[in-house]
Amino acid sequence: MPQQATPARTARLGRPIGPELPAVSGVVLLLPGGDEVSERRPSPLLATASVLALGRRLARAGRAEGLAAHVVHYRYRGWNGSEAHLARDAQWAADEIVRRYGDVPVCLVGVDMGGRAALHAAGHTAVNSVLALAPWLPEEDVAAAPEPVKQLAGRRVLIVHGTKDERTDPELSFHYAARAKKANRDICRFEVHSDGHALHQYRSEVHALAENFILGTLLGHAFCRPLQDALAAPPPLGLRMPLASGFSNNSHR
Repeated sequence: MPQQATPARTARLGRPIGPELPAVSGVVLLLPGGDEVSERRPSPLLATASVLALGRRLARAGRAEGLAAHVVHYRYRGWNGSEAHLARDAQWAADEIVRRYGDVPVCLVGVDMGGRAALHAAGHTAVNSVLALAPWLPEEDVAAAPEPVKQLAGRRVLIVHGTKDERTDPELSFHYAARAKKANRDICRFEVHSDGHALHQYRSEVHALAENFILGTLLGHAFCRPLQDALAAPPPLGLRMPLASGFSNNSHR
């Protein structure tokens, strides 16, 4: 009896977070974390948990203006070297957004390895902005090609990293941002002092900054003053901006 071929895995786009919208004017694609190497399927509940709270906040804040948010469900848990599975799934998801909603701007929001995927997939024509939270980036190696940055040209990019992150080195995201700044002036990076990888200690401040950035890039809202200053400041100042305790959209306009 001939063996049946194993069906190919496919990425999935989660249902829109929140109630159905009559019209969509912008989309947030939420990219959960992952592993450096793994061909296992991600656990949907565990993967979604890392981005769901932020997704709900963004969907609620932008609902009246047609902002939709979707979680991307990867084929594999791992990046897996040159396969770059998570980045490919992010690009597939951007294609799917275009198919579903037409010509709407997309912001890629990635956490951990999802942050790396967001930065890699930024070159998709639908993407106008990228938010990378505690992004996993490889160690700098003179024998290996550096992480690409040219795909960030023409996009607004925000990186947020805790200074006490023990899983993903914040200095690697600083060096990446410094290289990217040479190709794209519209990039900034905030440091969350004494916070760890999950950014739990200053979660409300991080989410408020993320909301302001995304409503600004996708819906044309004004950026708060700290974000304006970070984007305008030359390196290294604009790449080591402190995220102040008590930051909120209302108090920093």
